Amino acid sequence: KRKMIEIKGLTKKFDNKFIALDNADLTIPTGTAFGLLGSNGAGKSTILRLISGIYKQEEGTIKIDGEDVFDNVSVKERVFFIDDETVQFSKYTLKSLKDFYKGYYPNFSEELFEKLRAQVNLPMDKRIDRFSKGMKRQAIVIVGLACRTDYLLLDEAFDGLDPTMRIIVKNMLVDAMLDRNLTAIISSHNLKEINEVCDTVALLHKGKILFNRDLDSVKGNIHKVQAAFAVDYNGKEDFEGLNVLHYERTGSVCYLIIKGSEEEIRENLKVKKPLVLDIVPLSLEEIFIYEMEGLGYDSSEVNG
Repeated sequence: KRKMIEIKGLTKKFDNKFIALDNADLTIPTGTAFGLLGSNGAGKSTILRLISGIYKQEEGTIKIDGEDVFDNVSVKERVFFIDDETVQFSKYTLKSLKDFYKGYYPNFSEELFEKLRAQVNLPMDKRIDRFSKGMKRQAIVIVGLACRTDYLLLDEAFDGLDPTMRIIVKNMLVDAMLDRNLTAIISSHNLKEINEVCDTVALLHKGKILFNRDLDSVKGNIHKVQAAFAVDYNGKEDFEGLNVLHYERTGSVCYLIIKGSEEEIRENLKVKKPLVLDIVPLSLEEIFIYEMEGLGYDSSEVNG
């Protein structure tokens, strides 16, 4: 049986009126680094809490490796959720936090815990509420990885980490993924973070999943074209046969954002005998902006 997280028609309401998640479908294959991208309030935390069985949905299903999650201990033992908040651990030291989780997760590895702790040099006997925000985040990531679960969920994973800590935590995640096929699901409102770690990304907006794509295929399928022609072209409609998402013109130079392969774009534009034709790949930020605008949303709500 193929291992994965399967979400179908998932809806979550609060107080029976606010819809935090609206009929979401998502499949997350094992061994991937999956990014959930969206502005604050988009539904990212809700979806992570549903996957980890903290919340129960009103409609739809969540299955992990074919089994329902809610109230299912054997499934929960294979999922570790790192919340955006660490308040609940304030009275613990790193040692007592480790012992607490060790009781719940049968695959806990002292050896891995010690190896990771040594990398960041966190004290064992200092209360966690005396840690900086970045140290708190590191502490829970280390414990989470040491639990050796199949799935690790991180809400706003890199919040409060300075650049050096960020690289260390990122490397810890990547090592675990290579080492034991860990599936990491990382939510963020920051595209750059997702781009550094994830190979697939879903964009959430107001409780809906706008799209869910493999990052490499996203990057290869949308291009920025700078061209000049002997004839005057005035808008998208002059470029039939091409999926033009955006058109603007400055003087004699046309700037086009076109969806499709580079080959297809060159073929199609050759007919128009361009004097100049330059095709450049877009940054991930730009891709998301044009994708969202194409769907009729305001892209400024997701920041890069």
